[in-house]
Amino acid sequence: MFQSSLFDLCDRVVVITGGLGQLGRQFMASLVAHGARVAVVDLPVVPPDWFAESESICYVHADVTDRCSLEAALTCIASRWEAPFGLINNAALDSPPGSPAEENGPFESYPNASFRRVMEVNVTGVFLACQVFGGAMAKAGRGSVVNIGSTYGLVSPNQDLYQFRRDAGEEFFKPVAYSVSKSALLNMTRYLATYWGEAGVRVNTLCFGGVFNNQDERFLVEYAKRVPMRRMAREDEYNGAAVFLMSDASSYMTGATMIIDGGWTAW
Repeated sequence: MFQSSLFDLCDRVVVITGGLGQLGRQFMASLVAHGARVAVVDLPVVPPDWFAESESICYVHADVTDRCSLEAALTCIASRWEAPFGLINNAALDSPPGSPAEENGPFESYPNASFRRVMEVNVTGVFLACQVFGGAMAKAGRGSVVNIGSTYGLVSPNQDLYQFRRDAGEEFFKPVAYSVSKSALLNMTRYLATYWGEAGVRVNTLCFGGVFNNQDERFLVEYAKRVPMRRMAREDEYNGAAVFLMSDASSYMTGATMIIDGGWTAW
């Protein structure tokens, strides 16, 4: 028999790190629409003008690489509502195509400082957020953690996507740090799923494919060739997965990797 409440998130407090970003905004709106109260955690001291707080949405400034900052955020959220039920580790760094040349150059000369910066946010930041917010959830005996992964944590970046840039005279390669950082989350997820299993906290990885964001048309053409669905994802196409993993619909799912990539990794 169908249960209409299966995806109900009524009054569940969910923390989204990096919640001001392209996908973070989508997750926020979708979770609130299903009844959740969402705490958007991000780096700016003051949120942008478009951000509007409400009874169901609050903004908390915090640095995911600073445990004291995250502990202060937890105190703020718990005093306003209660200890969180859910955590979406969405904050991440990458080297987009418009980055300085050294960020997207050959592996042999990729800056150590860049590698460390990406790992600090994408891995250490998830580690600390899980310690602080996940620890509070385990103490309360319930909850769901979602670590945002990537297909580039499952397979290597396809450097052929960027051949058009090299043909134009650029020395351009998708750098190593993002891929390494996202693959690290897979086993952090498994570790925490087994560690917190009896505490009632589920931990899963949600691996995405590329999201359309007005990329270079030449890139879009090359990307589409490598996806069975022949396109990048819309920014709203991952919302259902976020709701699913925060709801009782996924109550027996932990330590798993959920892949939504239009079929990229099927080939």
